[in-house]
Amino acid sequence: MNTFSSNKFPVLIRKLKSFARRSWFEKVWLIPVWIMLGISRFLILTIHFRRMAPLLGKQAGIAPWIPLIDPACEARGRSIARVISLASRYTPWVSNCFPQAVTARLMLGLYGVPYGLYFGVERDSGKMKAHAWVAAGRVRVTGGNSFGKFAVVGCFVSAGC
Repeated sequence: MNTFSSNKFPVLIRKLKSFARRSWFEKVWLIPVWIMLGISRFLILTIHFRRMAPLLGKQAGIAPWIPLIDPACEARGRSIARVISLASRYTPWVSNCFPQAVTARLMLGLYGVPYGLYFGVERDSGKMKAHAWVAAGRVRVTGGNSFGKFAVVGCFVSAGC
């Protein structure tokens, strides 16, 4: 019997076709973002938050405000959101909300897109749940629509805001 299972080959073809339909931005940035997610995870595990906080942006307290951006920046924010979402599905390490938010902050900063990075908490059946998310204008880059679910306990904005 062939060691390469016949049912895996169609999956590979489907994945390659799906990748071919992606935008050039996603194709170019998939592997670098995958690496950034790993570096972000490593930094989160090894560096105290006080040392990492200045890298996240300008601290804006707990007021959850979102910087306004133009349509070109919104389009770039959506592209960044898609590539982070895609890359995070294929990491062998945990790429939950915090590494995604740090990676989004790096990418948005690289492209000069104003952003807000938020930390929030929610009380769910007696337990506290923490969450991190990033928004750029109307675009929820990472973390989904979290403003209605989580109470903001910290906000960082891009330096230009």
